[in-house]
Amino acid sequence: MNKSIMFVAAISGFIAVALGAFGAHGLKTIAPEHLVNIFNLGVQYQFYHTFALVALSLSYQAMPVKQIVWAARCFVAGMVLFSGSLYLYAFTGVKWVGPITPIGGTALLVGWALFAYALYKSKAAQQ
Repeated sequence: MNKSIMFVAAISGFIAVALGAFGAHGLKTIAPEHLVNIFNLGVQYQFYHTFALVALSLSYQAMPVKQIVWAARCFVAGMVLFSGSLYLYAFTGVKWVGPITPIGGTALLVGWALFAYALYKSKAAQQ
């Protein structure tokens, strides 16, 4: 297990739960439904990639470290850019954040590709 990656996952999980609760209770009273849905999509993707960080941390010993670390970095960057841009849009309604979202999505995809590559290269996969 990698404690640094697991720590980031724990913080991300905490933030996702807090934002999810806010979206379910507070945001509904101040924002239109379509913005609440966008906000909730950000929470969903943050949760998915929080669990992905947990998986990376747990597989740290069995897989190539370099790819695992870079996958974790890509997941964190993707969560900040993808989910963060959705949160910002839901709070403000400003459309200029729209182009940031696919950059975050690309970072998430790269993280998954690196995770797959690490698995392919791992000694455990060769057994």
